[in-house]
Amino acid sequence: MASSGKKKTTMAKLTRESRLRERRLDKKAKKDARKLAPADDSELTGDALNATIGESAEESGQPALAAAVQTEA
Repeated sequence: MASSGKKKTTMAKLTRESRLRERRLDKKAKKDARKLAPADDSELTGDALNATIGESAEESGQPALAAAVQTEA
């Protein structure tokens, strides 16, 4: 069957659809960036976190546990 010569989709609809596709791609990129961001900060765990808590406790003159409780609050 041959196609009719008349175009059935208007330029306005094509423009709306392309803007929607772009917004979806931007949203997905932001979502992926948020997922990757905590992964980069995960290096501050275990010994590094304890060292950081210990350093802040030494500066304030408080035991490390007390300093950790104050930073969480």
